[in-house]
Amino acid sequence: MTRPIRATIDLAALRHNFGVARRHAGHAKLWAVVKANAYGHGLSRAVDALADLADGFALIELDRAVALREAGLKLPILMLEGFYTADELPLFIEHRLTPVLHRLDQLQTLQDARWPAALPVYLKLDTGMHRLGFDAAGLAAARAALAGRVADITLMTHFADADGPRGVDWQLERFASLTAGMDLPRSLANSAALLRYPHALGDWARPGIMLYGGSPFPQLMPAAELDLQPVMTLQSEIIAVQTLAAGDSVGYGCTFTADRPMKIGVVACGYADGYPRHAPTGTPVLVDGLRTRTLGRVSMDKLCVDLTELPAIVGVGGTAANEVFAGTTANEVVTGTTVTLWGRAGDTVLPADEVATAAGTISYELFCALAARVPVTEIG
Repeated sequence: MTRPIRATIDLAALRHNFGVARRHAGHAKLWAVVKANAYGHGLSRAVDALADLADGFALIELDRAVALREAGLKLPILMLEGFYTADELPLFIEHRLTPVLHRLDQLQTLQDARWPAALPVYLKLDTGMHRLGFDAAGLAAARAALAGRVADITLMTHFADADGPRGVDWQLERFASLTAGMDLPRSLANSAALLRYPHALGDWARPGIMLYGGSPFPQLMPAAELDLQPVMTLQSEIIAVQTLAAGDSVGYGCTFTADRPMKIGVVACGYADGYPRHAPTGTPVLVDGLRTRTLGRVSMDKLCVDLTELPAIVGVGGTAANEVFAGTTANEVVTGTTVTLWGRAGDTVLPADEVATAAGTISYELFCALAARVPVTEIG
């Protein structure tokens, strides 16, 4: 029998979310960011779903970019970290990949490779993120090195706190200072800036997490308030039901101890499937569409959920019977009852952002951590 865990990718929701990005973009063109296997959603399926909507695709992995070209993709492809070594340049040229240049030795490599003047490049500026990018001196050197060699140059920066209290204006001021007098296209906004700062769009925006239904600022504005729909749903089933007496503990480390009689469900999902091991007791979960919580420590292949206060549930293979248990209406849940770890259960949505917040992380990590052993189907 196949293990019951599965992920579903809703391509209609992905296209809907891109439409939200488009509505916020104004005049700006849109790179759909599909790095990290489209944030765990599947690169090929995401590109196929958005190929008639996006103006181009942005990623990091050279082999995946080449595969997209070989599969017939004609749209521009932006390589967000550029090239790493000189021997990659022939592939950039052959497959018309746009590099983001961010350090001086890349310029020399580009010159030595005789980069065709007709192929565009991006110059990334460090305006406060302090990861990748040229400072003022580096930008001057880059422009001098490219003068007469490359006709199409776009200036780019990345916002450090577009989803936080500091915002973007401090970086926009630095960007304006660095680029004064330069009449070149700009690529500025990520998802957070696209949704929150219409004055920071630039000529090309780069939506990422919002395409996959995650809010860049879930505490400030949940995904539903932004009209974003969940694209990934992770579900499994209850494979066993246990009865606890007061004083009984659950799972490794005995991190949860019952203070009364309880019923728990054992779910076929664990950290080897991509569910966060550090998710504590109380992380939200849906059992047959009804909200409850996890209990105890997540293990490699299983986690436990609280059934004590749920009403009777119909599972696959039989009907649960009501009974009075510890003074509440509890259930005899049969194995096969669906458990939604995040995403959509019928008309009910458990946002991945909420699960991530409970686990002290972000939805990006949940999506990207989906394990290869989890079967994936697509709808829409």
